[in-house]
Amino acid sequence: MKEKKCKGPLFGLRVLDLTRLYPGPLATMMLGDMGADIIKIEDLSSPDYMRFYPPYIAGQSAGFLAVNRSKRSLALNLKSPDGQDIFWKLVGRADMVIEPFRPGVLEDMGLGYDRACKIKPDIIYVSLTGYGQDGPYARQAGHDINFIGYAGVLSSTALPQTGPVLPGPQLGDVAGGAYMTVIACLAAAWAKKTTGRGQKVDVSMLDGLLPLMTLQMAHVWSTKTSFAPGEAPLSGGLACYGVYRCRDGKYMALGILEEKFWKKFCQMAGRPDWIDQFLLHGDDAKKLRAEIADLFLTKTRAEWTQQAAQLDICLTPVWDPLEVEEDPHIRARGMIIKQDHPACGEVKGIQPPIKFSETPAEPSCPAPVLGQDTFDILSEIGFSADRIKRLENDGIVLTAKTNQDETT
Repeated sequence: MKEKKCKGPLFGLRVLDLTRLYPGPLATMMLGDMGADIIKIEDLSSPDYMRFYPPYIAGQSAGFLAVNRSKRSLALNLKSPDGQDIFWKLVGRADMVIEPFRPGVLEDMGLGYDRACKIKPDIIYVSLTGYGQDGPYARQAGHDINFIGYAGVLSSTALPQTGPVLPGPQLGDVAGGAYMTVIACLAAAWAKKTTGRGQKVDVSMLDGLLPLMTLQMAHVWSTKTSFAPGEAPLSGGLACYGVYRCRDGKYMALGILEEKFWKKFCQMAGRPDWIDQFLLHGDDAKKLRAEIADLFLTKTRAEWTQQAAQLDICLTPVWDPLEVEEDPHIRARGMIIKQDHPACGEVKGIQPPIKFSETPAEPSCPAPVLGQDTFDILSEIGFSADRIKRLENDGIVLTAKTNQDETT
């Protein structure tokens, strides 16, 4: 394999990435940002669907660009014997395979874990699915909204006026899928280091969402009751913990859970009578919330932000996504990256969120066009230029040479 310029904490880890759409590609991008060599394998006639989802930047899907940097692209026909032969040669040099198919699909293709173990006994197979490898829902289709519905996340975001409210971010895809996949990969890699054995890892997005409900479930189990919509302490039940509209139509986030901060807030508001109303519940909390709401309508978000910054009381502005990039702390932390893409020019993205003092995580390259690295990858496993050309003529692979003008 070609040595990566960025020697992050996962440098030397080799991953075959069969994932598509959002959760799997986000996970493998994070691994790639941390230095792993990610070979994204796509069907040359039916590549990652995300490539075709709008909006586009110079003909390239913005969503695809966002979750596929720090990878190399291999366009391969895995249904053909020659394509599968290439896959097994790559498995022989890889540490893990990450796949997103429903249970049994990869086995039916002849590319399953049992066969992989015969080629490389210590290989790790990470299977990322909605519902896991077994159970009544295992073979059912699903998306983020279905997973958060089953996990109780959707009902926990309910409001009295509307019922369940869809969260802005896809919590199932990101927290239940991508993050859990990264954790699974790192845990399995460490187990391999300590035991010398690979294994098959079952990552279910529904399972991965349940830890988000740890406190809520603890309440249910201890009290034998569920909160009504908007009554959970951190989901609308506390007046001191909520979102309030300002005079200019923008919002502030009030997150006070400590009495010392509440006293400062009451002093700032000129309402000493509120001091004894900390952590109220039920109708008392609703009355207090209405009074606080009236208070916030007296000033703009900018005015509240300036006043709160001097007091350190967990009162902060609610940014629109377009404003996030300009936040001074996010800028100071270097959390927005700009990369030059050969087809799109400058592309922005989110930097790796974890800071390493000795092995920094640094995105190595922008998202590849389909087949961009096919020639290099096949050359690394011993294929001559003539053989690669024959494979291309036979429809087994696609190289960047024929794909350089790819558009959606």
